[in-house]
Amino acid sequence: MWLGIDPLYWLMMAPIFLLSLFSSFSVKSAYSQFSRYTTRAGLTGAQVARQLLKVNGITDVVVNETRGFLSDHYDPVKKVIRLSPDVYHRRSISAIGVAAHETGHAIQHATSYSPLVFRNMMVPVASIGSNFAYIFIIMGFVLGMLGVIKLGIILFSAVVVFQVLTLPVEFNASSRAKTQLARFGLVNKQELEGVNKVLSAAAMTYVAAAASSIMTLLYFLLRSGILGGRDD
Repeated sequence: MWLGIDPLYWLMMAPIFLLSLFSSFSVKSAYSQFSRYTTRAGLTGAQVARQLLKVNGITDVVVNETRGFLSDHYDPVKKVIRLSPDVYHRRSISAIGVAAHETGHAIQHATSYSPLVFRNMMVPVASIGSNFAYIFIIMGFVLGMLGVIKLGIILFSAVVVFQVLTLPVEFNASSRAKTQLARFGLVNKQELEGVNKVLSAAAMTYVAAAASSIMTLLYFLLRSGILGGRDD
């Protein structure tokens, strides 16, 4: 069982690879398109993030600049919203959409949004799974030890659960972002449509990641014989 040469693996994963490529292209295309338009409010991504934190009564989260392109994220441990230079400094529809999305995560954290709580609880287990699952699975196939394969599959299942829990967290953060931007008059109707296109495209990358992990788990279950009978 070698992923690189197994026809079954490529048959199962080919649609997922295409989805991943499409979602990556879509998010870069949408971000580039709406980066050309400055919002009526004229606020930078950093200013939008800070303003949304303020109106939501969140005083223990800071907004910092970080390196990289679309490297934006919220750190729940240090309570920091980190925005890439393009988002932090620019006043575009794309910039404020991404900034509002990351602020949405901070709001989730402040309100103990259940899927985020569960996902954060899964981080240590998912980290172990991503580091060791393949080792145990491949070792189990090489040695012909189903017990070792099952252990690897259990570890990989933690990664799948984490990816699936990520979906409601990301969709909700985007929903919060659009609601907050509209509620506090930071975008007009036309600008909100642009924000929606950028965030919807970004959400598809998480759908592709979850689909990839689910299909990989299904492949391991089939090849191990846990599903469909043993195929040696």
